[in-house]
Formats: sequence, structure tokens, C-alpha cells
Amino acid sequence: MKTFILLHGSYHGAWNWHKIVPILQKLGHQAISIDMPGHGLDRKKLHSVTLSDYVNKTLEVIQAVEGKVILLAHSRNGIVISKVAEKFPEKIEKLIYLASYLIPNGKSMMEYALLDRKSLVIQNTVPKISLKLASRLIKDYTGYKKILIDLFLPKKYRTHRLSQHIFREALYHDCPLEITELANVLLTPEPNLGGFEKLKLTEERYGKIPKVYIECLQDKAVTLFLQRKMQKDSPCDRVFQIDSSHSPFFSKPEELCDILNEIAKE
Repeated sequence: MKTFILLHGSYHGAWNWHKIVPILQKLGHQAISIDMPGHGLDRKKLHSVTLSDYVNKTLEVIQAVEGKVILLAHSRNGIVISKVAEKFPEKIEKLIYLASYLIPNGKSMMEYALLDRKSLVIQNTVPKISLKLASRLIKDYTGYKKILIDLFLPKKYRTHRLSQHIFREALYHDCPLEITELANVLLTPEPNLGGFEKLKLTEERYGKIPKVYIECLQDKAVTLFLQRKMQKDSPCDRVFQIDSSHSPFFSKPEELCDILNEIAKE
């Protein structure tokens, strides 16, 4: 038996994994899904949420589990499991990036996200991404400037949401229709600033943990172009593929769990 800690991506919550948890349990594993701060049942105010809040929430869950865990992150929250692995490598058996942001030391998520010109998420945020502001934040979000930005950035620039008209095409085009209806009710805005934070990762800690990437071949949110660009810059020990949208946990849960079970057995 392995213990999987499941981190949802942007806008979602622990409900993201409602099909996956029972399948993993049936296979003999423990599976724990987490609401990131400001999402799902976690009521922390989004405009004040930081990447450190996401990391600390995950660390709390890991510390309550006996033995090592396998961390699985979808989409944006690949940056969270990377930072968690740097902080607490002795508790982590493997890292799994599911169509997820796999970012090397010294870089930020947004540096890669802005390369993904065909992403339907990048094209349909509310408010629209300002390339000028984003480029400035990528450059300045460090040291004392980071402190000033955290203190004085206007509230309207601290979060964004995905335009509702694009939910199905961007995230769920191969999923049952009821998933889009759930999303219409449950998706939340996402805090912005964590995406501009440059990761500090070392070979001695983060680098020693086995890493697996699961590609989503029909992904319109984190496109295959970007998934493979990130793997080129940060090679993984194993790569799996699933012929799905950005949301195989909804469209192909059995196939995804077969992959996870194979990873657990290695």
C-alpha cells in the first residue's frame, strides 16, 4: 500500500479527485485529496493567499501521515510539490506531475506559462493577462521588491478567474457533460502572485527524489508543447501518456489509476 497526496490545479478543489480516490482505495492504496487555501471548503481569503500557504497546507497533511508519501499534482500546483520536496524530502517517495508545471531552480511558473501561446486558459483569464505587467512582475518579484509588491499590489491584480464560456473547451472537452455543470458551480478564482515566485530547488534535496511526468496528449490548458518543453528543461525518471484533455481524472479515471498503480509498484 502507498499513500497518495493529491493536489488539484487552478480553480478546482479536493472534489477534483472524487473519481480517483475510491479507485486507488480499491487497489489497496491510501489517497488523500486536499483543498488548497481559498479553494473548496478552505475559506482563506484568496487575495491574501501565498505560495507558502499552499506549501504549508501540504506539509501539514504529509506530517500527519505515517511513512513516506507519493505527491501527485495537477497543473499549476506542480510548483507546490516541488517546493514541498525541497523542504521535506525525507517524507516523499516520488513526485508525480500530471500535465503539471515542472519548473527548474531559479525560474517561475509564469515564465513558462507565457510561452504557451495556444493555451486556452492563458487566452481566457479574467481579467486578461497584461503581458507588460506580467513581464514586470516576473522580473521584479524577488528580494525587497517582492516584499513591496506583496504589501502594495492592488487587490484587483491579486487574483484571476477563468472565463466561464471556455470551461468545457479548455478543460473538459472529453469529459461527461455533468462535469462542466459542476465546474459552473464550483470553480473559484486563483491567487496570482505565487506564479511569479522563483523556485529555489537544490540537487541535494529536491533533486534526489524520483520524478514522474504524465502527459495529457489532448491538453488545451497546459499544451503538449509546454509539457514537453518543461520536461526537456527538467528531465524526469519516467514519462507516461494518457490520450485525454487536461482532466483525465474526470474523463479516464480508470486509465489514470492504472498508471498511478504502476508507478506505486516500481
